[in-house]
Amino acid sequence: MLALPEVETIRRDLDRELSSLRIKSVELLEIGLAKRSGGKKKFVGRLEKAKITGVRRRGLYVMMGLDTGEVLVIHLGAGGQLRRHANRDEIEPNTVVSLTFTKKGQLRLLDQAGDVECIVVRADKLTQTIPELEIMGIDPLDQPVPWRMFGQIVLAQEAKLKAVLTDDRVIVGLGELYSDEILFAAGLRYDRTPNSLGPQELRRLHRAMVEILHDAVKHRGCTLEGSYYVDVHGVPGGYAEYINVFKQSGRNGRPCPRCHRAIQKYRYRRRWTYYCEQCQI
Repeated sequence: MLALPEVETIRRDLDRELSSLRIKSVELLEIGLAKRSGGKKKFVGRLEKAKITGVRRRGLYVMMGLDTGEVLVIHLGAGGQLRRHANRDEIEPNTVVSLTFTKKGQLRLLDQAGDVECIVVRADKLTQTIPELEIMGIDPLDQPVPWRMFGQIVLAQEAKLKAVLTDDRVIVGLGELYSDEILFAAGLRYDRTPNSLGPQELRRLHRAMVEILHDAVKHRGCTLEGSYYVDVHGVPGGYAEYINVFKQSGRNGRPCPRCHRAIQKYRYRRRWTYYCEQCQI
């Protein structure tokens, strides 16, 4: 699953490039995507001739506002890509939707892993149609949260820290990679419980989260070997070289950048967690 920095990078690019563009035509190559929008004919009809008024984000959902009062909502899952193309460019495999604008080329949606969602919905029916939007936790890239408020939210949880950070109902969109990196930066073990944290530890956790997420956006997200993430122009993210503990191909067993002991991994909640036994307490 793409995480907040990747989806925010895509959102910013699309908002800059697509706002005020009018959709000339729509080509739907995967009919199943139109099911929640009333079928292929309605999906195409609701988008054609509409002007994009802006691109925003709620959690990991990209939302393109339309001057018709509707919204094109896209969830990229693990293998989705939103790519800008010239009209004459060859259609790549796994392209499922292509929007052609009256000027400035096309936007194509690719589904590399078969888990993309795409729906056209009335703006006033968003949460009714997509109930997940109502139960999302805080979004550190959308609305700054003071560390004291963040601390109160974390302290209200009973799960271990790794589970708290990867729970979208608490903090949306951190995922495995960024949660491991945040815990390393904060010097906290994945299996600490919130009620064991002191004020300074909560403050470190908050600072690590904010700094790492913004740094990842600055480097335009993270593309690891085997992942599908690229920006709207097909360029991989550059944050991978700044990762400290999370697994990357060819770097297993590397030393901790602080104490130089080997990074440990532990099977937690059916996924690997990476941490330093010495530096995280």
